[in-house]
Amino acid sequence: MANTLFYISLVLIWSMLLYHMFLMQGGFRHFLRYEKVIPQWERKMVNLPKVSILIPAHNEEVVIGATLRAMSRLNYPKDKLEVIVINDNSSDRTGEIAAQFHEKFPFIQTVKTEPPFSGKGKSSALNYGFQKSTGDIIVVYDADNTPEKDAVYYLVMALLNDPKAGAAVGKFRVINAYETLLTRFINIETICFQWMAQGGRWSWFKIATIPGTNFAIRRSIIETLGGWDEKALAEDTELTIRVYELGYHIRFFPAAITWEQEPQTWKVWWKQRTRWARGNQYVVLKFLSQFFKLNRKRIIFDLFYFFFTYFLFFFGVIMSNLLFVTNLFIDLELSIGTISLVLWALAFLLYVTEVFITLSIERSELNRGNFFIVLFMYFTYSQMWIILVVYSLFLEIKRVLLQQEVRWYKTDRFG
Repeated sequence: MANTLFYISLVLIWSMLLYHMFLMQGGFRHFLRYEKVIPQWERKMVNLPKVSILIPAHNEEVVIGATLRAMSRLNYPKDKLEVIVINDNSSDRTGEIAAQFHEKFPFIQTVKTEPPFSGKGKSSALNYGFQKSTGDIIVVYDADNTPEKDAVYYLVMALLNDPKAGAAVGKFRVINAYETLLTRFINIETICFQWMAQGGRWSWFKIATIPGTNFAIRRSIIETLGGWDEKALAEDTELTIRVYELGYHIRFFPAAITWEQEPQTWKVWWKQRTRWARGNQYVVLKFLSQFFKLNRKRIIFDLFYFFFTYFLFFFGVIMSNLLFVTNLFIDLELSIGTISLVLWALAFLLYVTEVFITLSIERSELNRGNFFIVLFMYFTYSQMWIILVVYSLFLEIKRVLLQQEVRWYKTDRFG
């Protein structure tokens, strides 16, 4: 029995590793060619549509100034741009700072949420802000984001040149990447996510996931869908699946770049990532229960990816670890001791290879310091994710059984 469980866990782990290697190849392929279309796409950048940028903000006085300064510098016609800061139940100077920017830049506006929208989280704030917007294209940025000057221009470019794209997503970089050891880990994680997961899935399957920031979506789609799901902690993933269900795809166009702040302490990281994990678990269970009703069969593949990531893969890792530790004290008669060590060593080498090839895309990140960070990351940061996913699943099961109300956690910012 122990041997059977161990073999199952190895199959689950290696399936995910090999799949990520496949995605990494696709991501690298996309990196080599995504810019080639820009000269041709530029020709359609006339009669630009009006854009509404929504920025949900709850107690964001530490970062909102830098964010709005970046918005004021965007390379997009200001007569076709409105930036809406959604002041959601803030008790600090968020509204005051936003009002100061409005005096200098009239296209930057502030709206204050009212019941029943106020204080319920990001999805609710976005729904309120959307009601106040007038743009044909809706762009979303978190309050800690400083997009590059051409970011919105490129997001709009992707939508104008791809009628089948319901949304376009850019890439994000970590602005405080070298502040702490944790932000160094997160920096590597985000680069891998974009080029392994986003770039690879777009390259091979024409599938991408809407992130929480730096994306553009057609107004007509939000109206058809009835807005954001206020029960979803991962409102971005949930929205992704509904966009695909309408018959659109989501284009990953990494020319649109934003810089965002990441957690600098483990406490803040734990709370943020727990929300992410619970949110994705909610989405997987919500749509897998509607498996046979889904119209777009392509997105079923993505649902299985999330199911594999947040359920089966971590089950395999936990099971193999438990069997290994138990066998140290109790003889389980495992017959694959040497093989398991070889497979573990190969898995480690595959992980390191994937990460370094991905880092080579962002040339400034392929350095000696990150070499040692990647090695250390495997034994620390990656293992923390295992504990976090188990904890998140426990909380989500508890919420469902006890019918608890979803509570949104806003990530703490750092000056």
